[in-house]
Amino acid sequence: MKKPERENIIAMLAAKKDAGERIDRFLAAHAGDLSRSRLKQLLLEGEVRVGDGTVKDPAYRVKSGDRIELHVPVPKPARPAGQNIPLNVVYEDDQLIVIDKPAGLVVHPAAGNEDGTLVNALIAHCGSSLSGIGGEKRPGIVHRLDKDTSGLLVVAKTDRTHRKLSEQFADHGRTGPLLRGYLAFVWGVPEPRRGTVDLKIGRDPKSRDKMAVVPNGKRAVTRYALLDRFAGAARLPVASLVECRLETGRTHQIRVHLTRLGHPLLGDQTYGTGYKSKESQLGEDARRILSRLKRQALHAYQLGFEHPVSKKAVLFESPLPADLAKLAEALKNP
Repeated sequence: MKKPERENIIAMLAAKKDAGERIDRFLAAHAGDLSRSRLKQLLLEGEVRVGDGTVKDPAYRVKSGDRIELHVPVPKPARPAGQNIPLNVVYEDDQLIVIDKPAGLVVHPAAGNEDGTLVNALIAHCGSSLSGIGGEKRPGIVHRLDKDTSGLLVVAKTDRTHRKLSEQFADHGRTGPLLRGYLAFVWGVPEPRRGTVDLKIGRDPKSRDKMAVVPNGKRAVTRYALLDRFAGAARLPVASLVECRLETGRTHQIRVHLTRLGHPLLGDQTYGTGYKSKESQLGEDARRILSRLKRQALHAYQLGFEHPVSKKAVLFESPLPADLAKLAEALKNP
């Protein structure tokens, strides 16, 4: 019979060099692989003791000789329930799992999507191998894909892996091996054929469920390159296949930036409705397939990062899913 899990107590002794250090920073440096957000949560919940007293203030200054105890409670069962939802697992070990997410699958439970999400599927798939991220046994979502965007996504199983991967994604590949590549089918042909879009993105002031290029938004950088162009029924260029790479990770970033360039994604019912008339320029098969697509033609086909434990650079690639492969074939043969 498996022994019940017990509260973990991490005991530390502050040295002279630690004197004057904020306790939240001291814990981050000495308390193993717990994430900063988890440590802050434990502090505020009264799980940190200095001597005979409890410290809840993250700004408390450590004194030389302080005996500090961090009490880490047994992780509770995850609030989202595990659900038997099929997953396309590209890679998995005891630290992380890489999923090829289908279009239509929401990543995380939220208002309007309480279950039937990737998180529900992961809880059922991973079982007891999940760590107590945030005090619950659940997977660590490091990055997201829109519901109707397909492709590769990495999820952490342990606090340490979650923290290390989060650091890589926060750096966006500027100094490390993180690589995210997307394939986008867009209206028109971008000129120049490759370039960089550096425009701030924030909530659309006219529609709160949309994002937009706004002067007070957060910096967003997308690099793009033309891979292929497609002629329509009149043998004139009407659509393109573009590769995009992200230097930031804003909500709807690729969709907003390409729309701003005048090349919204095919099938995008949020940002591409003004280009509906262009569908008449497509060949008959392409029009038929696009009418059935019901999602933006965007696929996260490439994902690379440094494995948090082995330190090796890993790279995963995903072919176009069936719906986009059919669209590509129809566009090539109008």
